[in-house]
Amino acid sequence: MRIRSDACRKAGSPNAEEKKMKTKYAKVASPVSKPRVNVVTLGCSKNIHDSEVLMGQLKGNQMEVVHEASNIRAHDIVVINTCGFIDNAKQESIDTILQYSALKDQGKVNKVIVTGCLSERYKPELQAEIPNVDAYFGTNDLPELLSTLGADYRHELLGERLLTTPSHFSYFKIAEGCNRPCSFCAIPLMRGKHVSKSIDDLVKEAKFLVSNGTKELILIAQDLTYYGLDIYGKRNLADLMRHLSDVDGIEWIRLQYAYPSGFPMDILDAMNERSNICNYLDMPLQHISDNMLKSMRRGTSKQKQIDLVNQIRDKVPDIALRTTLICGYPGETEQDFEEMLEWVEASRFDRLGCFTYSHEEKTHAFSLVDDIAEEVKESRVEQIMEVQQGISFEKNQNKIGNTYNVLIDRLDGDYFIGRTEYDSPEVDNEVVLNAKDNYARIGDFVQVHIDRAEDFDLYGTVIK
Repeated sequence: MRIRSDACRKAGSPNAEEKKMKTKYAKVASPVSKPRVNVVTLGCSKNIHDSEVLMGQLKGNQMEVVHEASNIRAHDIVVINTCGFIDNAKQESIDTILQYSALKDQGKVNKVIVTGCLSERYKPELQAEIPNVDAYFGTNDLPELLSTLGADYRHELLGERLLTTPSHFSYFKIAEGCNRPCSFCAIPLMRGKHVSKSIDDLVKEAKFLVSNGTKELILIAQDLTYYGLDIYGKRNLADLMRHLSDVDGIEWIRLQYAYPSGFPMDILDAMNERSNICNYLDMPLQHISDNMLKSMRRGTSKQKQIDLVNQIRDKVPDIALRTTLICGYPGETEQDFEEMLEWVEASRFDRLGCFTYSHEEKTHAFSLVDDIAEEVKESRVEQIMEVQQGISFEKNQNKIGNTYNVLIDRLDGDYFIGRTEYDSPEVDNEVVLNAKDNYARIGDFVQVHIDRAEDFDLYGTVIK
């Protein structure tokens, strides 16, 4: 792991990045007697959830807490929730730690504390290389982190969080960790084994969120489809979905991060039964070549994945399928890649993300030779995404003239931005409405007639 980079060196060596930070934080609030905790979140939606839990605990301890404050105070305690998944994410986390460490050296913040995946995975190295951080904590050290901040872990706050997303939707973590043996993934190193939350606790959390305005639950975990095996002795996601669907006020339930091997088909029955469970499924498939799937230790095959996608679409014809792929895994031949490219063209996924392989220490794949040049990896990603762009454009053109129920997420300049049930925030398509011609409120559902469409955006008019 590279601790320092040309982009962000140790405090005391001015460069462009440091100058940028000085400009960004030029306005420093005057000192206050009571410290404020400023939580900075990096990485995925699971980290967002963890930061919200931390902030809920701090608020429950009557402490002042903010999320990524634009103004900083000299008495601020900055808690950085890091990501350690792949190289780019790790470097962003390191750069952020160095930036706030520099502010601490300049007397612009009081303390810097680091938590999350990077700290869990590389704590000794970080302590040695960035010693002016006040404390490092791992992913399961919340009580110890709270104690350092002068707060107690309060069990009665179970399920209570301080949302950083708009209040009408919430990332809803149903389990921690992962038992899958995927060769490229470092998640089990950072998050441990799979641990499901109980249905009772999750229903309680959902009710709390509804009382604070949440209408959409986005179910997340490292592997949703493993849910319940550890505490109920069976895959119990469908049962959980029905219990959450029964909570008054929940209008959308969305599934992210479903694993294809051992996929529980009964979740599709729940999807068909309940109108507030979105016809949406995020299922990272990673590759299609049998050679690659075997080396990746995915526990499936090309034909099984093709059959599974067909079965899902047969059972829920209106479903929007999102997947994620990796290009440049060790040993990926041109034939392997072409096989994946042809499969993407044939499968016509509604949503698709694609990433270059990252060679991660202590993973099973780290013993393999990272033999694909970075420019080849990037070229393959670009080819996949170019095909997907065309597919998305065609699918969006077919939506013109239709009417959809749209949840309004935000006002961006002169436009309201919303989503259909087929879209998750941050990663999927958006619906754009001219605010001058359309009345809407953030957090409300409106009926929208689609007038035109681009590759990844729909444009429409509110039906009054």
